[in-house]
Amino acid sequence: MGKLTVRALRAVLVVVLTGTLFVQAGMVWALVSGSDPEDGSLPLTPLRVITILGMVSVQVALVCVWRLVAMVRRGTVFSHAAFRYVDGVIGAIVAAALVWFAVTVINAPGQRDDPGVTVIMGGIGLAILGVALIVLVLRMLLAQAVARDVQAAHMQAELDEVI
Repeated sequence: MGKLTVRALRAVLVVVLTGTLFVQAGMVWALVSGSDPEDGSLPLTPLRVITILGMVSVQVALVCVWRLVAMVRRGTVFSHAAFRYVDGVIGAIVAAALVWFAVTVINAPGQRDDPGVTVIMGGIGLAILGVALIVLVLRMLLAQAVARDVQAAHMQAELDEVI
């Protein structure tokens, strides 16, 4: 992975992490202050808590991707240590899907006149779970690559002994 690519990806990760921290701070402030900054009414506590949890799942994924990029840069991504971060990404995506389903459930009673919105939101939740499955498949590919790397190192050691 080139230096420019790594720097660009890290810049994007920093911007998104900063944005999620800003949103979280606003949600926590609204929960603590007990009023809505827009109109002074009581807060929509469930949606604010869900938003905070959703931002945590995004932040976990961002940190895991950051660590994986660092491993790619060092050339150590084909090791068993990478699985921890890939599993973290998968867990964060599943958590984001669960958070989205919670938003869908909270939003559903307000959509009685137009239940299609709830169906679409449920479909988006399934699509998020689909992304987790794609990352799981990529994890399996990483496992195969790590196994091949270990096998190649073993064969190289045997060849070095022969020579």
